[in-house]
Amino acid sequence: MAEGATMEAPSRSFSDETKSLGDKIADLTLKQAKELSDYLEEEYGIKPAAGGAVMMAPQDGGGGAAAPVEQTEFDVILTGFGDKKLQVVKVVKDLLGVPLMEAKKLVEGVPATLKQGVDKDEANSLKAKIEEQGGTVELK
Repeated sequence: MAEGATMEAPSRSFSDETKSLGDKIADLTLKQAKELSDYLEEEYGIKPAAGGAVMMAPQDGGGGAAAPVEQTEFDVILTGFGDKKLQVVKVVKDLLGVPLMEAKKLVEGVPATLKQGVDKDEANSLKAKIEEQGGTVELK
């Protein structure tokens, strides 16, 4: 290979039918995915892999158990505000950069999703700051 040249992975193309089917599967709700899993098992004898509805071959090509995938994105959900509602409202306002009334509505509407798809460090930081003020937070 020439100096400075890079090796690129070959581009894969998929048929419109495959793309459409994949998009439909990715957009299924949990209930729909379960129903699909049951249908495939009953009609075609295709059973889901242990612990989930998606069957995938191990990346190493061996027969060993696949390593669990670590969650990298979290939703921060306020589940309660305890007896310090005002302090929790203030910290939610500051953390989200929203007006006071919007923060108050979020806090009073528990459970309320404060942020979606944040990394683990940010999720834990938000959780700690809210819990420090008396609120309760769940990370999903």
